Amino acid sequence: MRESCNGGCFDRRDFLKISGTVAALGGFWTATTALAQNGDETANIPPIDKKKTKIAVLFMLPPMDAVNANRQEVQQYTDKIVEFAKTYNIDLDLRGKIDTETAMGETVAEIQAAPPDTLLVVNWETVFSQRVLDILQQLTPLTMIVCHPAGSVNRQPPKELTTTSGVLYIHSPKNWEAIENAMVAANAKKMAAQSRLLRVNEDKEPTKAIDKNLGIEIVTAPLAEYDALFESIKADDAMIRDAMAFKARATEVIDVEDKYFVEGFRAKKAASEIIKRYGADAITMRCLMLGERRPCIAYSLYNGALIPCACEDDWGAALSLMIGAYLFKRAGFMHNPGLDVERNWYYGTHCTCALELHGPGKGEQPFCVKPFPHHLPKTAALDVQMTPGEKTILMRYMPLRNRIAVYTGTMVNSTEISVGCATRFAMTVDNIDDIRSMDHGPHPIMYCCTATEAKRAKAFAALAQLEFVGNV
Repeated sequence: MRESCNGGCFDRRDFLKISGTVAALGGFWTATTALAQNGDETANIPPIDKKKTKIAVLFMLPPMDAVNANRQEVQQYTDKIVEFAKTYNIDLDLRGKIDTETAMGETVAEIQAAPPDTLLVVNWETVFSQRVLDILQQLTPLTMIVCHPAGSVNRQPPKELTTTSGVLYIHSPKNWEAIENAMVAANAKKMAAQSRLLRVNEDKEPTKAIDKNLGIEIVTAPLAEYDALFESIKADDAMIRDAMAFKARATEVIDVEDKYFVEGFRAKKAASEIIKRYGADAITMRCLMLGERRPCIAYSLYNGALIPCACEDDWGAALSLMIGAYLFKRAGFMHNPGLDVERNWYYGTHCTCALELHGPGKGEQPFCVKPFPHHLPKTAALDVQMTPGEKTILMRYMPLRNRIAVYTGTMVNSTEISVGCATRFAMTVDNIDDIRSMDHGPHPIMYCCTATEAKRAKAFAALAQLEFVGNV
């Protein structure tokens, strides 16, 4: 995942390519007292209403004498699907069984009248695969998960089910992990389609676009609005106490003045306010040259709280962080990629790594505080320490390529790289003979996740009709 500008560093013209529906925000815009004196307009956009994912479930079953012989297994599948739905807050529509052409026609008509977000079909017999294909053809473009439990049957999986876009096919008996990952992926797809990303950059004209792959809404805000917000926020006693309490959590502070901790918390408040103004679920900002207004601390803390924040107005990386938050329920680390060709290692460096890399409330990584490495002034940046031997994932969504790349590996340490941004890590990548083959653009996301969890991203790619590349 070598540093380049393929798939991530886009200018305004590239951004507008993601949708043919780019338009001025128009009625969303209203003046506010705080900024009206500067001649600026600010948004007051309500958040997108989040509705639960609805998955309809039906069983393709043989005649009743065979069902009776397997009734216990059918109940096991039902119980597991219900369990996963409760765990991930998914609405289930248990449609029951289909064992005749009449029942299939009635069920298809009912689903067409009130379509779910995803249809999960448990196909008990390979000989019924044609019925599943018929359902698929009638319900296109509805996404489908097709689970064939009878993996011991001496038949190959039907080619049409394994190659049809928008269908995730599971040919494996009692593979609860695969069913869980598929339901998590379906839920993530629905959540993404109800999300909004805010880009803060030099554009003066506000715009709105829709990512054509996932349906995520992307709006822009002028950097001047963030600047004015920052200047309007004064450091009161409570903010200073919070900043100093945060400093006390660090294992070491190297050449960073206390005032820059306070400035970091002013930036945190400004980022929070502009996110609220635009009803956003995530943010990315043109931040490198912002000086004391840089939101490095804010991004580290918000990422840990599953509010995805990406540096440098890289909206592709921001969308990747959003996908990861929905799939893995934990923060990722957006980074600049590097390679150790001799040892076949992968490196990553950047300044906004979350402290809570295993999910909110599940503990912080130790960290020290160093100066921001690229530009003055010496604002605070976090050097987050990784855990050697931990299983990791590298992921990058490339919207203009309709592609998602996912690689699994193992953390080596945080100390091999002596240059670069504040947080640094080295990791090995599974089953990659030449690390140089991993070239998927800038700012991949590193997650502390297992290979099992990485399969969720592959399932997500199938349901979202994205090309999948990687070693999963």
